[in-house]
Amino acid sequence: PAKLVGVDKKTDLALLKVEASRPLPALSWGDSEKVRVGDWVMAIGNPFGLGGTVTVGIISARARDINQGPYDNFFQTDASINRGNSGGPLFNLDGEVIGINTAIFSPTGNSVGIGFAVPSLGAKHVAAQLRQWGRTKRGWIGVNVQTVPDDLAKSTGLDRSRGALIASVKEGGPAEQGKIVSGDIVLSFDGRAVPNMRELPRIVADTDPGRTVPVEVWRDKRLTKLNVPVGELEEAEAQVAAANPTTIPDDAGAGTIRDLGLGMAVVTDELRKKFQIGPDVKGVVVTEVTQGSAAAEKALAPGDVIVEVAQQEVTTPASVQAKIKAAKDAGRRSVLMLVNRRGENRFVAMP
Repeated sequence: PAKLVGVDKKTDLALLKVEASRPLPALSWGDSEKVRVGDWVMAIGNPFGLGGTVTVGIISARARDINQGPYDNFFQTDASINRGNSGGPLFNLDGEVIGINTAIFSPTGNSVGIGFAVPSLGAKHVAAQLRQWGRTKRGWIGVNVQTVPDDLAKSTGLDRSRGALIASVKEGGPAEQGKIVSGDIVLSFDGRAVPNMRELPRIVADTDPGRTVPVEVWRDKRLTKLNVPVGELEEAEAQVAAANPTTIPDDAGAGTIRDLGLGMAVVTDELRKKFQIGPDVKGVVVTEVTQGSAAAEKALAPGDVIVEVAQQEVTTPASVQAKIKAAKDAGRRSVLMLVNRRGENRFVAMP
């Protein structure tokens, strides 16, 4: 018999404990950081009920973002993966598990040679936390981040476009306590380089809460070294959820979709003035974005206005929630949002 120990929805991983009367053979983890594009891999799974099926291919790409969650960092492989392969191991040629098969890209529902696996480094970290606490404990510092475009890098004296630009800092959060301010460009966190915006949330999430870590930021055309305490993401999300219940009545003026880390409100004159929203812009204004959430990964920020969801106009937080729920119930992995930021529209594929 097997017992569920814990689940992490953000990475689609679960930990089971198997009770057995005798010792069972076990696989060994490999180092996913050493995997290179072009390396040969083998996938084992249960496609279409055909248990123990083995397929072979190569690693086609690393660090793929497929809009499945806030910490997307998948291996892409052309080893044939079909329905029933999810949860199966992806091996290197030494027989070590370097990934867990999790998804495919296919217009037909069957393998077309593009499959994805969770790297072993991330899976091991999640499994260890589930085993110890029954849940994950991710690091959190309370910031919203953006990409660093070439023109901004040049204007600040940075040698090239790299790092993560701090768009906003949560009042009273760990980042504010560590003296991080809006406009800083984070270049390294806890000794790990931050090559781009997407890497910072993952690096922070992998950091144990309760520590104080060194952070290097680019500020006023020079490198500044700070020491920043690390909070716990799950505790921060729980506080947001307590203050903003997920269930939103149809006539509510404000609400939260906790799974996306998104706080919203109807557009009022006060909010138009606060966020400089034009008089002709209609929709639902974003009031809060949780660091490390799906909304933060898609670069949403307070003051953005959600105009459409699934190509249909929205006017209340409840209508946004309803359309996202409908897309989820229909089995869709993402929903298209039209977002207005200071008069300019852009489309966002929200997982």
